[in-house]
Amino acid sequence: MNKTKLWEKEKKTDSIIERFTIGNDQSLDMLIAPFDVIASKAHAKMLSKVGLISNVECEQLLQGLNEIESLLSQGKFKIEEGVEDIHSQIEFYLTKKYGETGKKIHTARSRNDQVLTAIKLYLKHELQIVDQKTKELIQLFYQLSAKHKGILLPGYTHFQIAMPSSFDIWLSAYAESLGDDIELLNAAYKICDKNPLGSGAGYGSSFPIDREFTTKEMGFATLNKSSVYAQMTRGKSEKVAAIALSSIAHTISKFSYDVCLYLCQNFGFISFPENLTTGSSIMPHKKNPDVFELLRAKCNVLQGLPNQLTLLTNNLPSGYHRDMQLTKELIFPAFSTLKECLDVLIHTLPQLEVNQNCMNDEKYDYCFSVEEVNKLVLSGISFRDAYQIIAGKIKSNEFMPERTIDHSHTGSIGN
Repeated sequence: MNKTKLWEKEKKTDSIIERFTIGNDQSLDMLIAPFDVIASKAHAKMLSKVGLISNVECEQLLQGLNEIESLLSQGKFKIEEGVEDIHSQIEFYLTKKYGETGKKIHTARSRNDQVLTAIKLYLKHELQIVDQKTKELIQLFYQLSAKHKGILLPGYTHFQIAMPSSFDIWLSAYAESLGDDIELLNAAYKICDKNPLGSGAGYGSSFPIDREFTTKEMGFATLNKSSVYAQMTRGKSEKVAAIALSSIAHTISKFSYDVCLYLCQNFGFISFPENLTTGSSIMPHKKNPDVFELLRAKCNVLQGLPNQLTLLTNNLPSGYHRDMQLTKELIFPAFSTLKECLDVLIHTLPQLEVNQNCMNDEKYDYCFSVEEVNKLVLSGISFRDAYQIIAGKIKSNEFMPERTIDHSHTGSIGN
């Protein structure tokens, strides 16, 4: 079969222009191939339902799409030489197998809404995976928090010794932060969970299509009603997903910074087994937290993703533009990177070891100054006078703290 572009007419495209416009699509498209098949099945069933193809033709198309699905699962379905993208390859496969029937799969749809639908199905799928991994990480943080309940940890503000903290409120803080990140994931999923199929090139179709049918068939919660807005969600859907990913990345990056700091010999609050660290080519004593430095770096890069998508799509009017092709180059690798970061944290976090005696060092005496102020207040002295009394003892080197902590309110040490 002659491999031409779906849109090509008489003249062939210049080879340099062809390579440039295709870009990385042939590799990236394999990630959305299963979702294009899902959407094409729903589309074929709808075409049959409204009478645009016969039941026999529908069965043939579904059979061919099932074959493609099976080949994809085996890694045997590829974009052939001379074929522009996965969408073209699927149509060429069906046409080669069923002739004129295969050519009918594209009735009442454009490649615009075809690609957009596959991407939205992909985003939903990937957001669910990230959601599951993030929830697993949340549980690990809470388990470690319970394990180390009440064990004191120096608190710092401005990188200066501040007040007593504890390992349980430090670890649970990151569980709670990820909980907020989950809410952003849910919001992103809800925005992506709207069917754009049937919007065509952005202006609907004169065919009597049934968009509610394909919405239900593909498992979307609802549809993008305006065909113009459906096309406008290309880029927007990727951006809202990127915002959710960047929020999780922010939490992981901050935790990784804490780990690198707390592992430093000057702090010595925590440790990890030697097999989770790396060494130095010339310093035999080194145990470097390379994994957490890379987690920090990768997640810092991910935090720039929403801005990249903003710059890519910001100055575009309504309607489809080829600029949108590049959203795949940004969002697809981002999911891969974040999932890898989550997997690494899920693997390493259970092996965290804490220094139960880190607050015994005399340099942390002043951490307990507020506790001494509070004791005076509870004895009847005003807070401002109590503050001055303790400040005077610190200045004259007479401050001798008791290292006992009794917190009762929600969210404090041991609570």
